[in-house]
Amino acid sequence: MVSEKSILNRLYFVAGCMFIFGLAVAFKLVSIQFFQGDKYKALASERVVKNVVIPANRGNVYSVKGNLLATSIPKYDIRFDALTPTTKTFEKYVKPLSDSLSKYSKKPSGYFQNELRKARANKNRYYLIARNVGYSDYIRLRNFPLLELGAFKGGLIVEQTTKREHPMGGIAQRSIGYERFDEKGNVTRAGIDGAFGVKYLRGTDGQRKKQQIGKGQWKPLNDSNEIDPKNGYDVYTTIDVNIQDIAHHALLEQLEKYKADHGCVVVMETKTGEIRAISNLGRNNSDGFYYERLNYAVGESHEPGSTFKLMAITAALEDKVVDTSTVVDTKNGRLTFYGKHVEDSNHRGYGKITLSKAFELSSNTGLVAAIDEAYRKNPSKFIDRLYSMSLNESLNLPIIGEGKPIIPDPRIKNGRWSGIALQWMAYGYGVSFTPLQTLTFYNAIANDGEMVKPQFLREVREFDDVVVPFKKEVINKQICSKETILKVKQLLKNVVEKDHGTGHRLYSENFSMAGKTGTCQKDYATKDKLSYISSFAGYFPAENPKYSCIVVIHEPDKSVGYYGADVSGPVFKKIAQKIFTDTPITDEVRSLKVRVASVENEYENFYKTAQTYKTIMPNVVGLPAMDALALLENMQVKVKVKLEGSGVVKKQSIEKNIKLKTNQIVVLKAS
Repeated sequence: MVSEKSILNRLYFVAGCMFIFGLAVAFKLVSIQFFQGDKYKALASERVVKNVVIPANRGNVYSVKGNLLATSIPKYDIRFDALTPTTKTFEKYVKPLSDSLSKYSKKPSGYFQNELRKARANKNRYYLIARNVGYSDYIRLRNFPLLELGAFKGGLIVEQTTKREHPMGGIAQRSIGYERFDEKGNVTRAGIDGAFGVKYLRGTDGQRKKQQIGKGQWKPLNDSNEIDPKNGYDVYTTIDVNIQDIAHHALLEQLEKYKADHGCVVVMETKTGEIRAISNLGRNNSDGFYYERLNYAVGESHEPGSTFKLMAITAALEDKVVDTSTVVDTKNGRLTFYGKHVEDSNHRGYGKITLSKAFELSSNTGLVAAIDEAYRKNPSKFIDRLYSMSLNESLNLPIIGEGKPIIPDPRIKNGRWSGIALQWMAYGYGVSFTPLQTLTFYNAIANDGEMVKPQFLREVREFDDVVVPFKKEVINKQICSKETILKVKQLLKNVVEKDHGTGHRLYSENFSMAGKTGTCQKDYATKDKLSYISSFAGYFPAENPKYSCIVVIHEPDKSVGYYGADVSGPVFKKIAQKIFTDTPITDEVRSLKVRVASVENEYENFYKTAQTYKTIMPNVVGLPAMDALALLENMQVKVKVKLEGSGVVKKQSIEKNIKLKTNQIVVLKAS
C-alpha cells in the first residue's frame, strides 16, 4: 500500500513540472511580445494581406507606316463578394442586377437571382460573373446595379490581365516575336518583341494590395492601386505590311507547290538596311500546313551553294588574280581533287568559256578552276580577302539566335581546313552563312560597296514623342573597289537577262532585276537523305537598286523540282513584280493641268475683251474649272460650278459674246 507521503511527493512533483511549464510559456509569450512581435505580426499580415504585382501593358509594335503588328489587350475577370453588401442593399439591387446580367448573357433573370442568393447564403466572397472580357464589356458590367457601388459597398471585384495580340495573324508572327516565361521561370524571347521587350516594351509593373478571403482567393482591398503600372514604350519597326503580305504569300505558294520542308524570304531596303519584310514558314508534320515556326532567316546557318560564287568572284576580281574575260576550262563538266569530284549540272561541260560566262551559267567547274589556279599556292590570301569584306563577322543583331558564319582557315587550329577546302569554298561548300548574312553582302553590292547592318527598328515612341531614333549603321564602308562593284553588278544582271544565265526565265521587259541562283546539296554524306536547298539572292531595279531580296527554300520535293531558278527564283520575281505594281519604286504625281492651245488663245482674247467690256461672256469651255472660275470672278460675275470628274469645263449656261445682266449667275458644268 502506497504511503500518504509518497502520494504527496508525486503531487508536488507534478505541480512543480506544471509550474516550470507555466514559467516557460510565460517566458515565450514575453519573448514573442517584446522581441519577435514585429516579425510575427508581419507574417500574420502577409498571410491575410499581400501586395500583388500588376503587370504593365507592353508597348505596341507598329509597322513603318503605323500599322499595328502587336498589342497588349486588357482582359478582365469580374467577380462578386456576396457578403460585402448589407442585407438592405443586397435586397434592393439583387433583381435589377439580375435583369442587367440577363440582358448581357441572354440567360433568364431568375437564374441570376437564384445564383446570387445562393452565393450569399454560402458566404461566397469570390463569385464569378464574367471571365476574360474586353474593356467595353468591363465598363458595361461595372456600371450594373449594385456593382456600380464599388468594392466596399457593392462587392465588386475586378482582376485585370493582358493578352498579346497580333492583328496580322500568322504573317511575320515569328519575326514580330514574343516574350514568355518557361516552366522554370526563365524568360524566352523571340523576334522584335522579345529583343526589345526588356528595354522598351515591357514597362514598369504596379502593385495592389489584396486580402485573403478564402483558400486561394484574394480580394482587392481598395478600388485603386498602391502603385500604378507604367506602360511600355511603343516600337515602330521597319516592316512594310504591304511588302510583308506579298512576301509571305509568294513564299507560301511556292512551298506548297514544291512540298518543301521550310523556307524564308527577306526584303531589305538597299540604302538604309531597313528590313521591309521577313517571312519564315515551316511545315507542321501533324497537319501539313505551314506556320511561322522558327526564324530561319536569322538563325539557320547553312552552306549557301552557288549564291556564294558572288563572294568568291568578287574576292578574285578585287585581288586582280582574274578578270571577267579570263578563260577557264570546264573540261567535260567534272574536275577531281584528291579523289573528290566537282561536277556541273550540265554533265557534258561547257568547254573553254570566259569567267563571266561561267558565272552566268553557274558552272561549278569554271569557278573552281579559276579560284584553284589563282589561290592554290596561297589560300590564305583568298581567306583574307573574304575577311576584308566582313564575311567572317556576325551581324550582331538585336534579335537573339543569330547563326555564326563559318569560313575555313588553314592558319587556325581546328579551322575546318582540308586539302579540298579552297576548291569547295569556290562554289559554296564548306562555308556557312544565314540567309540574312548572305543578303547583307548582296545588298552591299547593290549599294555600291557600302555594307549596312540590317535594321528592324525605325524608332521608339512614347505617344507622339520619339524617345529613341534608330539610324543607319555601317558595317563596312567599302567592301571592294568601285571597279569591282561595276563588274559584278553586270554579272548579276546578266544572270537574269533574256537568253543569258541560269535565271533567264525570270527576265521581264517591264522591270529589271539582278541576282544569282543557288542549288546546294544537303545531307549529301548519306545518299538516302540527300536533299536540296534552293535559293535566289539579288536586288531590283538592276540600274538603281531600291530593294535587295533573298529567298531560301529547304528540301523541295525532288520529283517536282529543286533548282534555285525554278523553286526560289519565281518567289523573287513575284515579290519584285508586285512591289513595282502595288508600291511604286518612285513617287509619281500626275499633273492635272490641262493645256489646250486653242483654248489658251481664246482665253487671252476674251480676257482682253473682258477688260474693255466687262459685261461680255467669254468662252470658258475646255478650261480647267479653277481657271474659268478665276477669270469670271475677276469680271465680277457670280459663278456656280457643278463639278464631276477631273474638273474641265464642258458646258456654260451663257453662250460666249452674250451681254451679261446685272447679278446674273453663270453656271459651269465641269467633268
